[in-house]
Amino acid sequence: MILSKNARYLLRFVSLAYLALLLLIPIGMILYRSFENGFIAFWEAISTPAAISALNLSLLIVAIVVPINVIFGIVTALALVRGRFPGRRLLEAVVDIPFAVSPVVVGVALITLWGVGGWFGSLVELTGVRVIFGLPGMVLATIFVTLPFVVREVEPVLREIGEEQEQAAATLGASKWQTFLLITLPAIRWGLTYGVVLTVARALGEFGAVLMVSSGFAGVSQTLTLLVHARYIDDHNTFGAYSAATLLMGIAILTLLLMTLLDRKRSTP
Repeated sequence: MILSKNARYLLRFVSLAYLALLLLIPIGMILYRSFENGFIAFWEAISTPAAISALNLSLLIVAIVVPINVIFGIVTALALVRGRFPGRRLLEAVVDIPFAVSPVVVGVALITLWGVGGWFGSLVELTGVRVIFGLPGMVLATIFVTLPFVVREVEPVLREIGEEQEQAAATLGASKWQTFLLITLPAIRWGLTYGVVLTVARALGEFGAVLMVSSGFAGVSQTLTLLVHARYIDDHNTFGAYSAATLLMGIAILTLLLMTLLDRKRSTP
């Protein structure tokens, strides 16, 4: 169907108006409220001990989650594409569960497993490692919600490159590990990198699952998203909440720019 010139202009106007209403105006309001008292006040709001601790904790969780998801994501993608075993379709469905399940449900499930009186509660008491309301629980929650990204970005690349080069390397005497390092890994590098960037973005912005398994105490188990929630809801510090949200948004925008750059590189033959 070919649209007339006026219809195309109307379609563009509606699209831009929709984006402005849902995205540009809210972001503009956040930026306005963050800098209405000047940059110095904004800097003071994001450089408090609580804000620095929240940023460090968020980055620590990312630093733990990303390597774990990379390792298990590649293994899972290889199993789904190269493997032929009973239950492969079930594994395919399980990978997508985080897309369908609410993060709050994930938090409740972790409490049921690792909380006092949970399935693994006795193990927690024996080891003395606090999972719920501590860093381990927050890491587990974040791993769960970010699980599919590396798998789903690497899987189509593996299907596209096929197995011919890997089989040729094996014929020439290369071990499986050598084949992976010299053939498979370079071939999936852009898909893997894109999956890592998505994982970082999702891990930084996670709220529901982390909220359920975190004590929320500043300087102990409070991430940037929880800091925004605490300042706005508990402390009624709207300026501090907007400032923390702007800091989080700035990191997200940098991640988005990196995603765009990687996507262009991946699309370049």
